[in-house]
Amino acid sequence: MTKNGSKSDRIIDAAVKVIADHGYHGAKVTAIAKEAGVADGTIYLYFKNKEHLLIELFQTKMGLFIDYSKQQIERETTAGDKLYQLIESHLKQLSADYDLAVVTQIELRQSNLALRQKISEVLKPYLNLIDAVVQHGIDTGEFDRDLDYRLARQMIFGTIDEVVTSWMASGFKYDLMSTLPKVHHMLKKGLA
Repeated sequence: MTKNGSKSDRIIDAAVKVIADHGYHGAKVTAIAKEAGVADGTIYLYFKNKEHLLIELFQTKMGLFIDYSKQQIERETTAGDKLYQLIESHLKQLSADYDLAVVTQIELRQSNLALRQKISEVLKPYLNLIDAVVQHGIDTGEFDRDLDYRLARQMIFGTIDEVVTSWMASGFKYDLMSTLPKVHHMLKKGLA
């Protein structure tokens, strides 16, 4: 739940749907308000403008995304299993919410540079989570001790990101989760 309670949650959820359907630039505040079941002006009680709403949307959804991923990863002891949980939680969360997948994979990337920079800040805790998995693997000897963890992070995030983007580009024609074993195998071998 966001800091302003259920009404702001409804607005954020409505924004995800409207932006997924119409694109960020095509999404009108009026349509978001209608989807949320609130008056147009109510949105401005919670968010300064549409850009602020997009940033809050990403912060809220990414916070939940990271919390879930972290819980799954912390249950495991080996780096390989932590990597598996990282990949699984990423794929699982986006395959369960097509609208969120569209917003995070397409719409956020089409925003202006200043907005993308703000969104990059929100993404840092997720990248730190990837770094922790890689560092654990290096420390335990499961992953190559000479790995550059920054490059390893880019490889992991980039691979998962591209798998999700390809799934979306296919029109969601296959089960995204079916890619999990192969993605895990490939990444684990690449890190070992």
